[in-house]
Amino acid sequence: MRLGGRVYGDVSTPEKWIAAVKAKGFRAALCPLAADADDASVRDYASAARAADIVIAETGAWSNPLVSNDAERAAAFEKCTSQLALAERVGARCCVNIAGSRGAKWDGPDEKNLTGETFDMIVEVVRTIIDTVKPARTFYTLEPMPWIYPDSAESYERLLKAIDRERFAVHFDPVNLVSSVARYYDTAGLVRDFVARLGPRIKSVHAKDIILRDELTTHLDEVRPGLGGFDYPAFLREIDKLDPDMPLLLEHLPNEAEYDAAAAHVRGVAEREGIAL
Repeated sequence: MRLGGRVYGDVSTPEKWIAAVKAKGFRAALCPLAADADDASVRDYASAARAADIVIAETGAWSNPLVSNDAERAAAFEKCTSQLALAERVGARCCVNIAGSRGAKWDGPDEKNLTGETFDMIVEVVRTIIDTVKPARTFYTLEPMPWIYPDSAESYERLLKAIDRERFAVHFDPVNLVSSVARYYDTAGLVRDFVARLGPRIKSVHAKDIILRDELTTHLDEVRPGLGGFDYPAFLREIDKLDPDMPLLLEHLPNEAEYDAAAAHVRGVAEREGIAL
């Protein structure tokens, strides 16, 4: 497993980018390039990562390919294909997006999101993205969401079977799956089940935390790793069973100090569990 996360400072050259990643002690990183990067830049950053033993974990295609507006949907599709193509060019392990929402907010809840109709739409969109780009060494993945497919290991299995593309794989963000009190109090079981079902297909992992507030009715809030109730020892033990190059990426933190604190917590748990990051 390889810890990574956002890096701060100048990443405008491969040398500066590698220095920023190394300064944080990370062995995995997000792709620092935009989709329109020229071939020479892509080659140079990819070469620098290999030479420094840094895994480029993922490119982000954050958009809503299910939006009803035709122009917005076309733009989202273009972003998905261009970011998947970038992942292929730079040698990232995967390109990640959410499936999309049928509602007003691109990543928000909607009464149509968890319906058979939307499931079928996701299957068609993902197939078309992959068939358009035809990646040979990277994968297109969907980040689980609490109110959008895939919202469980079971629905991810159904999507894998229905999409039926070798280059469709799994992105694992376990905190996004904690959508009930029962799941909150058994995050170890949630992680074990997901890894048992989907472990060989997982290409990248996000590391966050979550806390259940004692307010009615139910309030679950994302927090920095170490400040919530997520079972990090169990989480790291399960991820450590997978590919030794598996990226574990910190995210959604407001500043560099918070990233440093999150990294320190994860490293502390890993050390106590005898796990190398």
